[in-house]
Amino acid sequence: MNRLSGILLVHVVLLSVCVQAQQLSEPECALVLSGDTTAMMRVLTLSNAGDAEILKAESLDVDPADPVLPLLAQRMFLSMRDTANPGVGIAAPQVGINRNAFWIQRFDKQDYPFEFMINPVILSYSALKRRGGEGCLSIPGVRGEVLRSYTIMVEYRDFSGGWHTELLEDFTAVIFQHEYDHLKGLLFTDRMDQQLSFPVYPLPEGTELFLGPPGM
Repeated sequence: MNRLSGILLVHVVLLSVCVQAQQLSEPECALVLSGDTTAMMRVLTLSNAGDAEILKAESLDVDPADPVLPLLAQRMFLSMRDTANPGVGIAAPQVGINRNAFWIQRFDKQDYPFEFMINPVILSYSALKRRGGEGCLSIPGVRGEVLRSYTIMVEYRDFSGGWHTELLEDFTAVIFQHEYDHLKGLLFTDRMDQQLSFPVYPLPEGTELFLGPPGM
């Protein structure tokens, strides 16, 4: 084996290890496959100590080609749209899977479809903020006012592995930021606490828009 062949082999092995590392673990697969796989998964709640540990943990990327991922997405969707407490988004940590994936409702598209986003990233935040009421499936019965960037530039992957880059605005951007926080172990109540001393500057009266540092 010559030197070039050896280098290529090392790269292939490393790539294989990285891809394998992004596969759902055996315990994660077992959770997704537990019980009635045509039914929703239990939504974790902050009031449960064991659940809180998962909700507060940072999540890892996942291989879009993982064979169990479509089932996870399907069951997450059912959890999100539970008629007893329907939502407009849900992140994988909320069903006990600390992986970077979530559903959001696209209020910026016709008929407001739901979309599943894999390994999402926020590339930039606008300094223009909006303040609005938020709730969370994992903190039932609690709502609060949160400042979010009005516009964000995002990237995410789909099940084919393809990348999408989009500019999101207004309420769709808010939902994305809320679910993205879940992947970082943050809840909207954490944002509210952070923003108690958040320096913002109101725009003309009645707009409900503010200027503030990006990234919050």
